[in-house]
Amino acid sequence: MRRISYYLIFIAGLTVSCQKNGGNPPAPDSDNEFVCEGVTNTPLTIDLPTYFPPRSLPKGLTEEKFELGRHLFYEKKLSRTNTVSCGSCHQQSLAFTDGLAKGVGLYGDTLRRASMSLSNLLWEDKFFWDSRTLSLEEQALQPIEDHLEMDLTLEEAIERLEEDSLYDELFCKAFGVTEYQPRHIAEAIVNFEIALVSSDSKYDRYLRGKESLSLTEELGRQLFVTHPLPRSVPGANCGDCHNPLLTNGFLGPNGMKNNGLDSAENFTDLGFEEVTGNPVDRAKFKTTTLRNIELTGPYMHDGRFKTLEEVMDHYNEGLNWSPTIDPLMFASNNDPNSLKLGLMPYEIDAVIEFLKCLTDSSFVNDPRFSDPFEATVK
Repeated sequence: MRRISYYLIFIAGLTVSCQKNGGNPPAPDSDNEFVCEGVTNTPLTIDLPTYFPPRSLPKGLTEEKFELGRHLFYEKKLSRTNTVSCGSCHQQSLAFTDGLAKGVGLYGDTLRRASMSLSNLLWEDKFFWDSRTLSLEEQALQPIEDHLEMDLTLEEAIERLEEDSLYDELFCKAFGVTEYQPRHIAEAIVNFEIALVSSDSKYDRYLRGKESLSLTEELGRQLFVTHPLPRSVPGANCGDCHNPLLTNGFLGPNGMKNNGLDSAENFTDLGFEEVTGNPVDRAKFKTTTLRNIELTGPYMHDGRFKTLEEVMDHYNEGLNWSPTIDPLMFASNNDPNSLKLGLMPYEIDAVIEFLKCLTDSSFVNDPRFSDPFEATVK
């Protein structure tokens, strides 16, 4: 591991004084206004594995912003009914998913798509199933204002936070302010989400030379990374789209793909086409991480597959042709023009056993990422 720290540019010992209504600080005998002064910023230290692709951390990450972001991530006041937070749909124990085929909205509506897992977001450059945002800041704020998800304007969100004295202290420590802005909320949540680094699965330990894979798991690994050549080299073709550590595949960038879920006449979700307006993007969705995949079912953007066995059956023999299907789906162990992989049952079992090696128990149990309000109740 290399430890990388980024310091927010502050003059040592910087003292900031501010109060909600602006102007001068209250007189010494006045204690009815919170005064923000003596702000200190502690650099946020994040362990980045040396075997992950190089990526620079954003400037200005601090422990204080992380802690504010953690509270905001789990803050139910950011929903119209005070009942839903980001953490409601992104639960740590489920690798920040919710265990549902499709998300459930604030008012009980079934949402269009599944809740996506949150981990190793530093290595992502597109967000949501349709890649409609290209920054974590946008990703952090959109659900708050979405009518079906949290249904609160950012102005209303700020008003609610200002009524809670806890946030006077947290915003003061993080930004030296008690007059909050949407950019403060976004930056704090991003500080929390950037820190969600998962790097202690069995596969990670294998790469670090700390643990060995079983014969079955090693067979699964080899099948995972191999692009099949008919009648010569067997492979499961997973690695063309998925890096087992992150999202990016071995043969191309993190892109949008139609993975043969439906035939053209059965499309019910246009996916990336809704963002671009281009028919060539029809039914294409974001290539997701397989990190902690054992914990994040049901699978696909609409949660149609309950188990990893069903996922493997789809790729092995259930692909549907359509004009926008990704060419990488034509990867058979028997016929180069076939959409059927032709894996044997024992090979499918081996791939699944390898996928389970991507489960990071320490990540889903790390108290740093847990709900601070539950800790307070206990």
